[in-house]
Amino acid sequence: MFQIAKKENSKITAYSLLLDDLEKARYDLALAYDNFENAMEPDLIDCCIYQVNAMQMRYKFLLTKAKQFNETSYARNPLEISK
Repeated sequence: MFQIAKKENSKITAYSLLLDDLEKARYDLALAYDNFENAMEPDLIDCCIYQVNAMQMRYKFLLTKAKQFNETSYARNPLEISK
């Protein structure tokens, strides 16, 4: 009986960690957009574009994993879920 409770707690913890990472990625993406809007030098603009693209990909990845976690709530680790 205690094993079931431990599994539930690990699912809740994994999901909350995933949501925290998702929130941090959203903040980082907004920051990257702000940096891009304020960039003046061509090299800095290129760097900001790269940063925005990287943050978009990370946010999309985490969002997909969060959606998959909700669909398959029996998984222990949301990053182990495959399509």
